[in-house]
Amino acid sequence: MQRAIFAGGCFWCMVQPFDEQPGIYSVVSGYTGGHVKNPTYEQVCSHTTGHTEAVEIIFDPEVISYDQLVQIYWQQTDPTDAMGQFQDRGDNYRPVIFYLNDEQKEIAEKSKRELQESGRFSQPIVTKIEPAQPFYPAEDYHQDYYKTHPDNFSRNHARRAAFLKEKW
Repeated sequence: MQRAIFAGGCFWCMVQPFDEQPGIYSVVSGYTGGHVKNPTYEQVCSHTTGHTEAVEIIFDPEVISYDQLVQIYWQQTDPTDAMGQFQDRGDNYRPVIFYLNDEQKEIAEKSKRELQESGRFSQPIVTKIEPAQPFYPAEDYHQDYYKTHPDNFSRNHARRAAFLKEKW
């Protein structure tokens, strides 16, 4: 098994697209990239910890590759928006691909270049590619939110879904 960490706005919206893929062992909502150990949701929302909401994916590279995960990632985000995603605004919602090794970094950078060169977006691709930091799982009530709170998830996901349908 291998690990991947992606931030693309609200972690509630980032779980389902990966969770439904073959070869995915787990998708955990959490926080990464900050300077506070074991932050709470309230602390992260205060914009004082430096953390970003993210998902940690444990996957079987024999079934699904890291490159495939990166392609799925792009199709869940607005890579031209550096300060949040859709209705979720602020640095704790910034889009980031956190790499765990040189191979992941190379794949992410190549994919970002290809997306920029594709012309799909008229604005620059601003998603950051950064080394992974400690990942802290979010509180239990955030896990599998799309399954446990489907109505609220649908309302929160509507703006993202409309953008994704138009762009992808």
